[in-house]
Amino acid sequence: MENITRYMIIGGVILILIGGGIYLAARMGLPLGRLPGYIRIEGENGMFYFPLATSILVSVVLTIFLNIIIRFFKK
Repeated sequence: MENITRYMIIGGVILILIGGGIYLAARMGLPLGRLPGYIRIEGENGMFYFPLATSILVSVVLTIFLNIIIRFFKK
């Protein structure tokens, strides 16, 4: 039971850090949400919007971050 608690606390701290990073990125004027390469389809009854470039950027950053964490815990 102690392991689950530890993982939940670590997960919460990671979510807080990610949220703070996104907040700081918005305050510093980084163009997340306005990058080129987005899919936007507008119709008469609605609109579809998919931020492809931001999704790829977040995926690359998280991959690097998680690889560093995994290497740190294996030692």
